[in-house]
Amino acid sequence: MPVLEPRSGMRWRLDVRLRCWSWTPRRVFAASAAERRAVADLLESLDEGQLRTPSLCAGWDVRTVAAHLAGAVSPSKRAFLLELVRSPGACCPPTDSTARVQARRPVGQIVGTLRRHADSRFAPPVVGVRGPLADVLVHGGDMRLPLGVPHDPPTNHVLGALELISHGRPVGFVAKGRLDGLRLSADDAEWSWGSGAQVQGRGIDVLMAACGRAAVLPRLSGAGVSRLRGRLTAGASNGGRG
Repeated sequence: MPVLEPRSGMRWRLDVRLRCWSWTPRRVFAASAAERRAVADLLESLDEGQLRTPSLCAGWDVRTVAAHLAGAVSPSKRAFLLELVRSPGACCPPTDSTARVQARRPVGQIVGTLRRHADSRFAPPVVGVRGPLADVLVHGGDMRLPLGVPHDPPTNHVLGALELISHGRPVGFVAKGRLDGLRLSADDAEWSWGSGAQVQGRGIDVLMAACGRAAVLPRLSGAGVSRLRGRLTAGASNGGRG
């Protein structure tokens, strides 16, 4: 492969993309584990008022989002999988009682579950190994942004999750038709996918917008942002789907 010598930084960004494309499942699991531990660190720094802060995931506070992430890696995932099947594509399904039940636990227990099972190799049907990585990255933003805490995960972790959108089957993350006619671009990683009106910004913001988080749209630029905003608004009026 020829070596590119373009503007400053592009060679590093290209190298990151190539490394992410060649990631083995083991490396994807390691990235997911690192993000779960980062969520545990976040939770330990919050007081009760902050834990009750409404998240970007409609109807859930920060504590409930954390409980959802803990439930996804706990040894018993039967209830989690049943709700995933019942309500594919929804951020916080109306039928989802498991996270609310789990959120009644002391936060120390939620943190403990995240730490003990951070290295979980659970790969849900259809979305595979990159699904849990996308889940913890998006929900990490759901918690941090309303708290005013920076959400700056490593670029290679974000690219690993974006590959779910561009090369995977993002069922449960991206509603059908949401990204039609749009070109997504992560300008901090030289990653692009799709065809049409541009939606551009940091990779983590592109990921969260693609997964339905309208709150990050002001961080993005391009002719496609208004189109995506309309689709997300329409989805919210239909119970959070779309």
